[in-house]
Amino acid sequence: MFKVHPDFDQLQASRPDFNQDAQVTFSKPPNPTWKNGDGANDGGESLKKDHVEIDPNEEGRPVASNYKLLISGMVPRPIALISTKSLDGKTTNLAPFSYSQVINHDPPLFVVGFVGSLEKAKDTLKNLNETGECVINIISEHFVEAANATAINAPYGVSEWETSGLTQGQTSVVKPPRVKESILSVEAKLVETKEFESRSTPGKKSRVRFWAREDAIDEDKSLIDLKVLKPISRLGGISYGRTTDAFEIPETTVLEV
Repeated sequence: MFKVHPDFDQLQASRPDFNQDAQVTFSKPPNPTWKNGDGANDGGESLKKDHVEIDPNEEGRPVASNYKLLISGMVPRPIALISTKSLDGKTTNLAPFSYSQVINHDPPLFVVGFVGSLEKAKDTLKNLNETGECVINIISEHFVEAANATAINAPYGVSEWETSGLTQGQTSVVKPPRVKESILSVEAKLVETKEFESRSTPGKKSRVRFWAREDAIDEDKSLIDLKVLKPISRLGGISYGRTTDAFEIPETTVLEV
């Protein structure tokens, strides 16, 4: 099991500068001669490792542990920077969501997960549910800091556009603006919403189990080590991507005044 570094500032200062000139490169796959039936390409090494069974409803296990486990293990995830507009049209909202994915192309369909209920909905969910409109903007390197700043915990009615410094672009079929800096934006209409009850609801328990390799999970069984996981993502066409370069940006949790 691995341990989380206790001093983030010290760790961050020791890291190399971000390489602005890095280019996408293509290599051969791990095993170019792989054929049907060959199995894993590591020669059976992964089969020598033991796994840990994790009950997400284990007595005393915090909900936050399941959150940390899933966001560190289900990676990489696309980030939907969603712009919405209030029902009265007076305010606009911008916020990032990593519980998001395209699920079909004909018709184009997308899913976004929100933590919290409709009854106590935060800005994006409230606006989307009331107006049925939003714009999904894909985040790129050149405005990642600005996008991260939109995660700020601002009061309802306060726009994150000013906090981020991003530029509003025109849209054609929905009222919320798109992020002009975004290379790809999607104007979207709400199809439906579905609520799921929290495990804290009496009588509601998840029936799932997690299995994590013991050399990849921390002592609290809440974090997966990216260096061990070595996740693969699907890109366009027949391309796959490796996750071998990463950086961290602390979240802003309160509005500075």
